[in-house]
Amino acid sequence: MSAELLKLRTIRTPWILLAVAQLVIVAGVAGPFTTGDRTDPTIVRAGAAHLGLVALFTLVLGIMAVAGEHRHRTITDTYLTSPHRGRVLARKLAVYTGAGAVFGAVGAITAVASVAVAAAVTDVTVDWSDPRLWRTIAGCVAWNVAFAALGVGIGALVPNVTAAITGSLAWLALVEAVVAALIGSDAAQWLPFAAGAALGGLPSGGDGLPQWGAVVLLAAYVAAVGVAAAVVTRRRDIA
Repeated sequence: MSAELLKLRTIRTPWILLAVAQLVIVAGVAGPFTTGDRTDPTIVRAGAAHLGLVALFTLVLGIMAVAGEHRHRTITDTYLTSPHRGRVLARKLAVYTGAGAVFGAVGAITAVASVAVAAAVTDVTVDWSDPRLWRTIAGCVAWNVAFAALGVGIGALVPNVTAAITGSLAWLALVEAVVAALIGSDAAQWLPFAAGAALGGLPSGGDGLPQWGAVVLLAAYVAAVGVAAAVVTRRRDIA
């Protein structure tokens, strides 16, 4: 566990992803306040919900936790140090899920600060006592955590880091929308990005699952991918 934490702290990629994520949140929050209807009572939650979109960064971070080691050929040393591959995967899952929580928490601070600044500049009143706002923020943090865990499983299943990241982002950005159009909205709400949107309160998730249902569904995705990853990892030959 300590080795995984050390790697996470000392390599540049997590810090770069964290920094870029904050810029995305700031830009995302600013959007509704500058171009949207400022009399719309949902504008504050719409801005804050952009915290959920940076779950794509935690997904990439989780993928790199395993696939990145295959790319740099350090996975052999990792397994020689700890031959029980299931435990190695479990430690990575724990550490990078925690990293997803850190990304979510830092992003939440950025989102709240950005909302406060944007609202002050545009003369929009923010009801900080609105529980729906804080449920949105909490859901977005959970979305970051879930996608970090999902990324670890995907990285173990697809050890080619380029293929894993490209395929995952292509699914979320394009393929899921096509699949949703083919199967209809009732079935589409069970897809992973739709579940994240429902969890984070994005408009695309407004007619989807309730927030608690999205939590259960994403947990099921993480568990299914994690079990598959553990089976494949135990059977895979490592050069």
